[in-house]
Amino acid sequence: MSRINDVGGMMGFPAIAEEPDEPAFHADWEAHVLALNAALIRRGVYNLDEFRDAIERMPPDAYLSSSYYEKWFTAITTLLVEKGIATPEELAGG
Repeated sequence: MSRINDVGGMMGFPAIAEEPDEPAFHADWEAHVLALNAALIRRGVYNLDEFRDAIERMPPDAYLSSSYYEKWFTAITTLLVEKGIATPEELAGG
């Protein structure tokens, strides 16, 4: 079964816009997401394959409208809920 991330050879996508001298992070929260993901993988909460799968399971509309690190954040929160580490309410700040 094809997932939304498997777009190889598909038509209708715009050209990739390269940003000269692009910074590693466009906002501080992106660096925090990177660090959080690395820490959770190191602690064995989930592995890289589970992380990638969580990104690939995103609904197509969410996947296509999310930035790189928004996808990462979605995957992290999905896995934390699935593994019983946090509830959706806790992640929402409730």
